[in-house]
Amino acid sequence: MYLCSQCSKQFSSYAGIWCHMNIHSGKYKCTECSKCCVSRQQLEIHMRSHSGEKPFECTVCSKRFTTSGSLVNHSRIHRGEKPYKCHMCDKAFSQCGHLNNHMRVHSGDKPYKCHMCDKAFCQSGDLNNHMTVHTGQKPYKCSLCNKRFSQSGSLQLHKRRVHSNIRPYDCPYCGKLFKTNSELKSHVRTHTDAKPYSCKHCSERFTSAGVTQ
Repeated sequence: MYLCSQCSKQFSSYAGIWCHMNIHSGKYKCTECSKCCVSRQQLEIHMRSHSGEKPFECTVCSKRFTTSGSLVNHSRIHRGEKPYKCHMCDKAFSQCGHLNNHMRVHSGDKPYKCHMCDKAFCQSGDLNNHMTVHTGQKPYKCSLCNKRFSQSGSLQLHKRRVHSNIRPYDCPYCGKLFKTNSELKSHVRTHTDAKPYSCKHCSERFTSAGVTQ
């Protein structure tokens, strides 16, 4: 095992720790948010989170991705493949990372802890998003209107809603297309008559939260 002298992380090969040391040296540092990457390739992939570039497109639903690996994982959804199975329940997943995240439901593990408050998270991405509450940073800038966001997901949602007409979410009942999953869920209730929102003063229920006000 090779031990990093700066953060105590361990690696099974010299190549692994040599690559890791680039993070401490700042050799591949993002000019937008100062994040340090382990290689030039990872820096190029990371920069796409700021530019919004997604060069890999799904031939089935036209959804786009920043990496080829993400596209391969996504394609399993269309093929119905779920090779990653939980050994504690009957759930299965199309991606290994989703299974790892799911296993924390059973273990209750929250390894990603905020050093500025007492909150802890199951996923590193959730911690990164949470940190913007403390820093006030908005490192993700829209290349079309210069509006800034604290989370990359918020930037992507903004670009889809405001600057594009891409509608990747289709209704299984009538085929109508929507820009966001939340819009699709709201629409599906018109078919199912589901009423998940209840009035806090009486027992009447509604299809959307706004009606209860």
